[in-house]
Formats: sequence, C-alpha cells, structure tokens
Amino acid sequence: MFDEHSTGGPRVSERTTALRRARLFLAEALRDNDEDFTSGPIGRALGLLAIPMMLEMAMESIFAVVDIAFVSRLGTDAVAAVGITEALITVLYAAAIGLGMGITAMVSRRIGAGDAQGAAEVTGQSIWIGVLMSVGVGVLGVMFARDLLVLMGASDSVIEQGTGFTTVLLGGSFSIIFLFLLNAAFRGAGDATVALRSLWIANGCNIVLDPCFIFGLGPFPEMGVTGAAVATTIGRGIGVAYQLWYLLRGSGRLAFATRHLRFIPSLAWRLLRISLGGIGQFLIATASWIGVMRIVAMFGSPAIAAFTIALRAMEFIYLPAWGLGNAAATLVGQNLGAGRPDRAERSAWQASKYNAIFMGVTAVFLIVFAAVITGWFTNDAEVLRIGTHCMRILALGFPLYAVGMVVVQAMNGAGDTETPMTLNLVSFWLVQIPLAFMLATRTALGPEGAFIAIVLSESLLTVLSVVVFRRGGWKTHEA
Repeated sequence: MFDEHSTGGPRVSERTTALRRARLFLAEALRDNDEDFTSGPIGRALGLLAIPMMLEMAMESIFAVVDIAFVSRLGTDAVAAVGITEALITVLYAAAIGLGMGITAMVSRRIGAGDAQGAAEVTGQSIWIGVLMSVGVGVLGVMFARDLLVLMGASDSVIEQGTGFTTVLLGGSFSIIFLFLLNAAFRGAGDATVALRSLWIANGCNIVLDPCFIFGLGPFPEMGVTGAAVATTIGRGIGVAYQLWYLLRGSGRLAFATRHLRFIPSLAWRLLRISLGGIGQFLIATASWIGVMRIVAMFGSPAIAAFTIALRAMEFIYLPAWGLGNAAATLVGQNLGAGRPDRAERSAWQASKYNAIFMGVTAVFLIVFAAVITGWFTNDAEVLRIGTHCMRILALGFPLYAVGMVVVQAMNGAGDTETPMTLNLVSFWLVQIPLAFMLATRTALGPEGAFIAIVLSESLLTVLSVVVFRRGGWKTHEA
C-alpha cells in the first residue's frame, strides 16, 4: 500500500484548500460587501479593495487599446491621430482624476468617521462640479479641435483624419468626467465593485460598437477614426448612466438621496481647494507627457505611432498598478477618519510592497515580449523598431514606479495633494522635459532619448516621494 507521504496526498489537499480559499476571497472582493476597512488584517482589507480597483483600472485601459487595435487597420496616420488626441485628452483626465482625488479623500475620511451623510453631501457637490466642467470642455473642444491638433504639430493628413475624433471626444467630455468623479466617490466609500461594474458595462459597449462605427458594419455609418470616438463616448455614457442609477438607489455605503444634490457652497469650495493639488499634479504630469509627445513628433508619424502603441499597451500594467494605489488611498483616508494614523501608514507600505512585486514581474514580461506585443498593432518596420525599444526602456523603471504610485496616492488619500504636486513640478518640468529634449536632439539617441528621460524623472519622483512620506506630515492634514 502507498502511504499518503509517498503520494503527496496532504500537499495536494493543501493546494486544493489554498485554491478554494483564493476563489472564495476573489468572489467576495467582486461582490458588494459591508466590510469595515478600519479594523482587521490590513492584507485582507487591501485585497478586498485592490482587486476590484485594479480590475477597474484595467478596464479603463481597454478603451484606448481597443481603439488603437481597430484604428491601426486604417494606417499610421490614423494611429498618430488617436495618439495626439489622447495626449490632449489627458489634460481632461488630469482635471477629472485630480478632482477624483479630492472626492476620494473627503468621502473616505467621512466614511471612516461614520459620517455617511457627510460623504453623500460631498458626492452631491462633485456632481455639480462635473456638470460645469463638462459644459466648458465640451464647448471649447468642439470649437477648437482642429487648432489643438495643429498646436500639437500634427501633419496635414493627421489633422484631416483626427479632427472629427478630437471633436467627438472633447464634445462628449461629460462621459469621461462623470465616469471618473462618480467612481472616485464609490472608491472612497469602499464600494469599489460598483466602480468596476460601470467600467465593465462601458467597455462591453465600446468593444461592440467600435468596429460598427469605424468600418460601417450593418446599419451603422462608416466613420473611420471618428467612429472610434463615437463608440467610446456612447460606451462611457452608458457606464455613467449605470453609476447614476446605482447612486440614486441609495443602497450602497454612500446612502445617497436627491436631497444630497443641494448645492452647499462652503463644501463645494472645500472640495475644490483639496482637489486643486490633485488637478495640479496631473496637469503638471500631463503637460510633461504632451511635451514629450511634441518632442517625439519631431521624428515623424512612425515615432508618434510607436510611442502611442507602447503607451497604450503598457496601460494594461500602469492602470492596474494605479488601482492598487487607489486602494491604499481609500485605506489611508478611512483609517485617518477613524483616528488610526499608524494603521494608515502600514497600509501604504504594504500596498507598496505588493505593487513592486506586480510591476517587477510584468517588467520582465514586457522586456522579453516587447517586439511581439508591438507587432500586434503594426506591420510597419520603423514603428515596430521604435515601439519595441520604447517599451523595453520604460519597463526598466517599473519597480520604482510601483512604489511611487502608492506613496503618492497615500498622501492624496490623506488630503495632502499639495506635496505631490510640488514633487511633480520638480520631477517633470524641471527634469523630464529639458532632459528629454537634450537627449533626443543633442545626442544620437533620437526619440529613445526621450524615453530614457521618462525613466529617470519617474524614478526621481519615487525617491523624493518616499523621503517626504516617511516624515509623516500627511497624517495631520485635514480633508
């Protein structure tokens, strides 16, 4: 007879039990729950928040990747049009994400303190702010879409193809703004699964509608690259509709009701004041990315297309990693609200460790398979060469980026958005842009010099952020 040690019976049983526990935990993280994130094991709280938040950010990255995948069939100029427009749209993302930081900080602090009424009132103010932003951006975007592409240095053929795409995305900016703002409120409250579901719905619609509007399938008009913007805007709009439906049900942690739509000037101003640092962070970072795109554009459409493809592919890693940072921000805010600053700090460091492991592993994968991944989006030899080099260079800094993402988000979750804004200013405007221009134009590196500058400046940001975070000033910041 074989004994259980020779067959490995207990080990098999242990593995089976571990897999079952993992499946049960995953299922719990993906459904609505009433977990108290200010008590119990930090790893459990972080996992319940991080899993849906990382998946949510992965869903966000799918929008751009799906667009590029279909638009790439229309040629290099079409891809360049999407890339330049996305660089412009990141300014809007900056404002929406920055506001979202303020919303998450204020909502999470009130939820942690047991003030559900206050959290709902903050959410109501965010809706009014979103309406004003949507109207302003939409009008200006429709009026000046072509001029913006000219300003970005696009060629005549890129402008011809991209004007409609830019007009639709900016004109339908409400779908971007509200998707970010409302999801920030849900995340701050701990209802991360609601935010995830809204992105599932939006992406599902976009994936179905993209080829229909781009290539004119069935009864749909053939709109080329503009069709990608139409499909994305409709998909996001349906996601926003789901968010509003869930919010007005009042069944989540926010316990929202129509009375919370009452405009409260003092609270709205406080939200804006806290958010200004977050908006500043992303405007600084975004302006820097636009500057890098402008430098890369000096080397022609193949370089723009390569940079665009590399960034869109890498968003599958960047955004989930950022999702882990969002989980840390929620934990920091809620634990500060509950009067537990030490637990807030431990949450941030634990999230940093997990993020470094995640991005370190993915960095190896990207370095090995960069050419294969780039080849999914293009057959152009020059685009393939530059894109492969870009992906490999940027991946080298992943482990450091990972820590920086979490530490910065932890400070934002505490309501201290001004400190990361200052650090961004130093790292991106004083270092990244001048260094990118010098390496790209004063050396033989060409566009690869700009990619190296990104790695160096992002690594500097991480080092500075860790030094400041360890000092602990964020623990006493009001939100």
